[in-house]
Amino acid sequence: MTGQPDLADCVNDVCPWSGKPVAANSLTRYRGKVVGFCNPACRDKFDRAVGDFDAAIDRN
Repeated sequence: MTGQPDLADCVNDVCPWSGKPVAANSLTRYRGKVVGFCNPACRDKFDRAVGDFDAAIDRN
C-alpha cells in the first residue's frame, strides 16, 4: 500500500469515535491497514492518540 489510503481498502464502515459512516477524505493507515473516520477531526484525534501510545511504548 503506497500513496493515499483508498476507501475500498478500509477495514471499517463506521467511525470508531462517532459511529457515523466513514468518509473518503478521513482515512489513515495504522499497522499497515486503512482505517476510516467520519471526518478529518476524528482521524486526527486517532492519529494523535495512537502516536502518544506508540511513543510511550517505544520509550519503555
